[in-house]
Amino acid sequence: MTSLPRDWHPESRAVHPPVVPVTGSRPLGVPIHQGHVFAFDDPDALAGAFADPTGAFLYGRLGNPTVRTLEQAVAELEGGAAALAAASGMGAINSVLLGLLRSGDHVIAQRSLYGGTMAMLGDLAERWGVEITYVGGDDAEEVRAALRPRTRLLYLETVSNPMTRISDLPALTAVAREAGVISVVDNTFATPLLCRPLEHGADVVVHSATKYLGGHSDVLGGVAVFASAELHAKVWHHACELGASADPFTAWLTLRGLQTLALRVRRHCDNALALATRLAAHPAVAAVHYPGLPTHPDHALAGRLLDGGYGGILAFEHVGGRAAGQAFAGAVRLASLAPSLGGVHTLVIHPASTSHRQLDDAQLHAAGIGAGTIRVTVGIEHPDDLWADLEQALGQSG
Repeated sequence: MTSLPRDWHPESRAVHPPVVPVTGSRPLGVPIHQGHVFAFDDPDALAGAFADPTGAFLYGRLGNPTVRTLEQAVAELEGGAAALAAASGMGAINSVLLGLLRSGDHVIAQRSLYGGTMAMLGDLAERWGVEITYVGGDDAEEVRAALRPRTRLLYLETVSNPMTRISDLPALTAVAREAGVISVVDNTFATPLLCRPLEHGADVVVHSATKYLGGHSDVLGGVAVFASAELHAKVWHHACELGASADPFTAWLTLRGLQTLALRVRRHCDNALALATRLAAHPAVAAVHYPGLPTHPDHALAGRLLDGGYGGILAFEHVGGRAAGQAFAGAVRLASLAPSLGGVHTLVIHPASTSHRQLDDAQLHAAGIGAGTIRVTVGIEHPDDLWADLEQALGQSG
């Protein structure tokens, strides 16, 4: 323990508690470094810290020991060179998009994307003159045909939200790489346990850490992982000014969640496959969208791309349309009517009236979302109890 000067007043002692070093052992849990300001003895070291994303800690918006531990942990899970933690999944997505794009640039994006991402791309187009071309996500030649001289970025989701389409990452990222275009893949639904997009040619991977990485519906965070340190540094400089930095306690909670990620993902996958199989045989269900079913258009691709399961998200079409879909969402008992996903609880949502409400009918149709589409984010409850709940809700909703 470091001794404090005897002549310091109590007011100073309260601000500067004794430092207790850890020697000869190490904590099993990651310490929470809650402080956001770091002092230096060397003026040159202080000046250098302003420009080095991997250097000494300076100010919480630029970096923090607990936050960096999370960044390193997720970077290692994804096989990346470095990572950037943000205050939310959209914070990570915006840091990447705004850090890499300029007015007049062109983006190729998958048609079926998270509603918040679609809204951000729309804003970039309307306010900043970024041109967007939407593609299906399964045809490399469609991406090649969409390329322009100002194409800067290809944006995909490993498993699309909410229709669970699988992007052909190796084929699509190869086209982008040939053209010098940066590939960004949202891997939230798959997690690094099922897919690591950097191994399939992606340059950047983004996660909403709010979902599976945290895993308990008690954090709001995001992470972007980069294949190269150079690309990480470019986005880091912009993200620091954007101010979307993660806080230490969120980072600590997410690190705690990572410890059980493999166990939870396995149960999510098993439960989702069991429910999808039963839903496919129910008379009130017109179609089930789950890549683990042989009827899914991307089932074979999912088998090649996903390792160890098909994910914990499914969607289905209620035969009764919008009114019946909304009635179903309000009739569940064990499951909860709530947004988000990736926690231990099963959640249901009606995308057309909630998460994708900003899309008009044509945009919903292009994304494959029907008036009666229901998204089920399957938790880790007993599958028989979950099925009993979905079955009674289907009965009540007609």
